[in-house]
Amino acid sequence: MKKVLFAATFMLAAHLTFAQKSEIFAPKGKAIKGYDVVAFFKDARPVQGADSLTYHYKNADWLFATRANLEAFKAAPDMYVPQYGGYCAYGTSEGHKAPTEAETWTIVGDKLYFNYNMKVKNNWSKKREELIEKADMQWPLIKDKQ
Repeated sequence: MKKVLFAATFMLAAHLTFAQKSEIFAPKGKAIKGYDVVAFFKDARPVQGADSLTYHYKNADWLFATRANLEAFKAAPDMYVPQYGGYCAYGTSEGHKAPTEAETWTIVGDKLYFNYNMKVKNNWSKKREELIEKADMQWPLIKDKQ
């Protein structure tokens, strides 16, 4: 009985440890809720990706609306991966991860950012440069935490 309890405890701890390693905002394993990150740059709008056009990168499935977008991502993924793994830029500046909505996207200096909701995006936009600087310092400290 003690061995079974130990094994169950060990497996739970291992699962929780693995779950905390979530560098990319990927509910249900789909990065950025399945939105095509290349489309934010090319189409200047959120476009849902297709399950048939998927690329696995950084422990998440990235979906794309077109084969061209998939190939562009595969050729230079770091060009398209959102800052802070797609977590809220404002939240990251405060030292925590928060989920995001696709409609809150912004491109600043050829980098893609998201926010929790439109109200947070509006607040973030008022001090964007300052908050990006803070988030850049916080991200290495929180990126592997849940």
